[in-house]
Amino acid sequence: MPETGQGTTRDGGKKSGEAEFGHCVFDACLYEKVTIEGLLLHDIHSYAEPERARVQHVALDLEVDFNQRIIHGTVILRIKTAGPHINELRLDSRDQSIQSARISADGEHFEATPYKFDPPDPILGSRLSVHIQPDTQFVRLVYSTSPAASALQWLEPAQTAGGKHPFLYTQSQAIHARSWIPLQDSPGIRLTYEARVRVPEGLSAVMSASRQVEGSVSRFEMPQPIPAYLIALAVGDIAFHSLGPRTGVWAEPSVLDAAAWEFLDVEKMLEATEELYGPYRWDRYDLIVLPPSFPFGGMENPRMTFATPTILSGDRSLVSLVAHELAHSWSGNLVTNATWSDFWLNEGFTVYIERRILEKLYGSARAEMEAVIGFEELKQELSAQTPPEQILHIDLAGRDPDDGCTRIPYEKGALLLRQIERLFGRQRFDEYLRKYFDHFAFTSLTTAEAFEFLEQNLLRQSPELAAMIPFEQWIFEPGLPEAVLPHSPLLNAAEEAAVEWMNGASINTTETWSTHEWLAFLRKLPEQLTPDQMQRLDTSFHLTAVRNSEILAQWLLMVARNGYRPAFARLENFLLSVGRRKYIQPLYEALTPADAKRIYARARAGYHPITQGSVDKIPNIASAV
Repeated sequence: MPETGQGTTRDGGKKSGEAEFGHCVFDACLYEKVTIEGLLLHDIHSYAEPERARVQHVALDLEVDFNQRIIHGTVILRIKTAGPHINELRLDSRDQSIQSARISADGEHFEATPYKFDPPDPILGSRLSVHIQPDTQFVRLVYSTSPAASALQWLEPAQTAGGKHPFLYTQSQAIHARSWIPLQDSPGIRLTYEARVRVPEGLSAVMSASRQVEGSVSRFEMPQPIPAYLIALAVGDIAFHSLGPRTGVWAEPSVLDAAAWEFLDVEKMLEATEELYGPYRWDRYDLIVLPPSFPFGGMENPRMTFATPTILSGDRSLVSLVAHELAHSWSGNLVTNATWSDFWLNEGFTVYIERRILEKLYGSARAEMEAVIGFEELKQELSAQTPPEQILHIDLAGRDPDDGCTRIPYEKGALLLRQIERLFGRQRFDEYLRKYFDHFAFTSLTTAEAFEFLEQNLLRQSPELAAMIPFEQWIFEPGLPEAVLPHSPLLNAAEEAAVEWMNGASINTTETWSTHEWLAFLRKLPEQLTPDQMQRLDTSFHLTAVRNSEILAQWLLMVARNGYRPAFARLENFLLSVGRRKYIQPLYEALTPADAKRIYARARAGYHPITQGSVDKIPNIASAV
């Protein structure tokens, strides 16, 4: 097990909160020091010392400047200190310039105060220390971001669907919020926020918060306490389409109708999840479809999921991503990992809930296919990772927390929850999960705290069942313990069809296949195929022309591995137009060094910094970066 930490703090928090603009009345509980043997509790990815001085509320007044590619304005931080002996507020910052710092006891009368940046760390950025007085409750900073801020992607009009206006969006997870707001950037520190945002004429702004428009200024308010990585902003030529009483979608006008059709079931998803795990506590659930450079499938920003356009398949076959991001409204947003080593508490729970949503709406066969595909991806990930990377409670000391974003916390975590459900029964486990979300609502917790709650509220009720699950092995050891694995007859049939196809048979059942069956079929084929076999696949199934991004990405991976030149134009266009890291990273890894370097030289500028950082490390192209 990892070495014992030197102690940390966790955010208790009340179960709900209200806010007045400028003076949030939400008063989270004070931090308590906790040290539990066997777990690293200190958030090694933040300079904040919240047990001394903690940010409770963030008030932003910002202007978005597309010409200079910066955001500039002010941030007022409302803080709570441990006592009059505290004379410094420590914040996280990266590549920002501070024009002035002022402090106040009442939020109205401010006076200048000294501040300093420590030398930057390549991963964490710089510690920003602001001198405070015993009565300080507010700190105001006038600041500007850098054009290279890792959370911000500035898109030229040609990179958007409409082609007429620029676009900006943020991606703050895991520790990128500090690149566009100086604050305490730790998932264990929850805060409320408000913002006034000014954007160029003809553009609209949305954030992960309630929205009001007053002339040229958009005003936002998030009264529920969230970690900093869930603060999000998007600016562009976007319009809105309602999906239901509490749901809707934002997108560029040319994409809006397709997005609204694709997301037709979102209101039903919301209602289904509430039936399982309790009330939705974020008022509204909207989505925004971003330009294709967005590095992830989706980002669960509360009230406003940021989504990739690659899920617009035209047949609603990829809505599992929406179910996943919606599930985060309970696991991740409502109950959050306290450190990035506890990331599996966010993602493992969310994958489990995602599949329960899909089962409730579309049946057990669909959910089980999702689980089988996920398990196959987990096996591939485990085979590609070293033993330390296979651990759920991963050691990220000295590393970027983005490195821990593999399929392991998602699928290994979900498989552990699946084992608990199988042993204790679905009804008991559902009751437990609902109690878990109610008890920890609007708080951040560690693996140790989550396990303690599990032991007290479920495991002790049936010790003989609890003894059948090797929790220590699941959480702290590499590999995969023995488990009851998902099974899908439909996917088995698709894999059998792949064997038959390799033996020369024609396959006539593909017209009714789901995305998952196509993936099972293609992945069952040998990695190395002859040019004739690749041509036969393409001619028989028109794979180079397919619209579904999941199927297309798998086919293009086969194209890259086998050097199938007739499809290289589609492959190159895909890499030049799509920035979703899940798709493009394996493609660059499979290409020859010459092709990888040639295409990446053209495509890199259009990728988000997070994607760039991942692709830059690929051996095929690292020497050229």
